[in-house]
Amino acid sequence: MKNTKLALGLAVIAIGFTSCKDEKAEQAEKKVDSYVMYVDSLGNVAAADAEGNWEGIEASYQLRAGEAEAAIANMKDNADAQARLDASRAKYEALKAKVEAQQMAAQAAAVATAPNSKQQMRNALFGEGKMGEDMNFSWVNAANIHNVYQQFIHTVEDNKDVYSREDWDEIKLMYEALDSRKNTVEKEGLSAEDNRKISGLKVKFGPMYTLNRMGAKSGEMKRAKE
Repeated sequence: MKNTKLALGLAVIAIGFTSCKDEKAEQAEKKVDSYVMYVDSLGNVAAADAEGNWEGIEASYQLRAGEAEAAIANMKDNADAQARLDASRAKYEALKAKVEAQQMAAQAAAVATAPNSKQQMRNALFGEGKMGEDMNFSWVNAANIHNVYQQFIHTVEDNKDVYSREDWDEIKLMYEALDSRKNTVEKEGLSAEDNRKISGLKVKFGPMYTLNRMGAKSGEMKRAKE
């Protein structure tokens, strides 16, 4: 009788143990399925959406990948599951490489199209895109030259404390080129009133340039000694 009870007890324990192992294996299979399905779903995400939400995608992927890899250890026969995991990993890495390539291309394009510091200064002094490296002032005429001088001088006044010595050298070159254009425009019918106003603006530039360029040079020398 005692032997019978013992045998029944062992059988119950064995069944429970087997049931527990089957449950773990089932849960493990679900983890692998979830991982594979997640990677497959990324193939349906638009490239722009994937690129814009890549940090979230990467975080979710790493979580699911970790769970799937841990789950495989609970499978008795895990060769098939491992193959599925490896295939999905390769698929994800290919997608990741594609997204990273798109991000790098976008960054390179942004750098290529962004104006350099000198062009940014020209845009501020004359207006967006009106002045390039060639310093072509053909767009300046008798009708707008007073406004051009006014924007130039006032912008220099507003930013005189932040310009470097090199900035002041560039500003002087542009100022001289604008003056040269003024000589041409005067022959095309510049009004006496505009000419008088321009002369008043020009009076401001000389002392402002000399004083602030010297200050910028002194500041650079002081910083170099520190």
